[in-house]
Amino acid sequence: MSTVREIVEQLQAAEEPKEWMEELRADSRAGVKAALNRWNRQYEKKKKIREEFDKKCAFDLAYAPFEGALIAGVDEAGRGPLAGPVVSAVVILPKETPELIGLDDSKAIPKEERERLARKIRETAVAYSVHVQSVEKIDEINIYAATRDSMEQAVNALPIQPDIVLADAMTLSVACRTESIIKGDAQSLAIAAASILAKTTRDALMEELHEQYPAYQFAKNAGYGTSEHLNALRLHGPCSHHRTTFEPIKTMLGERGQEIGLSDHDAIDQPISNGHQSKQAAYSK
Repeated sequence: MSTVREIVEQLQAAEEPKEWMEELRADSRAGVKAALNRWNRQYEKKKKIREEFDKKCAFDLAYAPFEGALIAGVDEAGRGPLAGPVVSAVVILPKETPELIGLDDSKAIPKEERERLARKIRETAVAYSVHVQSVEKIDEINIYAATRDSMEQAVNALPIQPDIVLADAMTLSVACRTESIIKGDAQSLAIAAASILAKTTRDALMEELHEQYPAYQFAKNAGYGTSEHLNALRLHGPCSHHRTTFEPIKTMLGERGQEIGLSDHDAIDQPISNGHQSKQAAYSK
């Protein structure tokens, strides 16, 4: 009879259910029962993740205008915060992407896993592009128009022309057919991939801004209006990367009759590096 330890090692090495596992159900040892139950839970979890992955792949393929069509997914990060840019990303994935099993909407994935997936996406993508829309542009034309413009610029910067673009809840005007998908990042693999690149890129930018403006805790709040962030705004006023058309910043500036970048806050109001004022990149394997 195998020892509990040997059975545990066998289970750890098994990827799929085996006939010998049925025999374990009759084993009275508590260690064996616990190990088998643990394997079953992990297997069901992996099975569900795989099913969700296959569902996302099928969703994208349903929009393909012909066999082998290049399907691009586009998404953004940063529409709601009080500070920082909007970042848009577009990704064209190959037909087979087993490396991306587990890929989901960026908001549903922990930071470390997002970073790992972002690396995998860059490695496996047929092509991808990232565009960073400045705060100045957001204030100039409004957040909706700035986001749409950013998404369109990201698509136009692709080194390969897609046959169709699936956008997360946005109607775009680009050279190819587009579809606006409500909650697309939860349904489409390509849009989910774009959401990961947009989110990780923006988080990195906000962490850089945190180094320049530590009072606002951008690395922690990503520019969103947390109580800590709002307290810092009341104490220091806004910096040059706050959105002046967003409340409560708009009212705050009006009440004080002040401009962004006040001289008495020079210690926390430094310009962002030129490379991130309006950054756009396109990559192809």
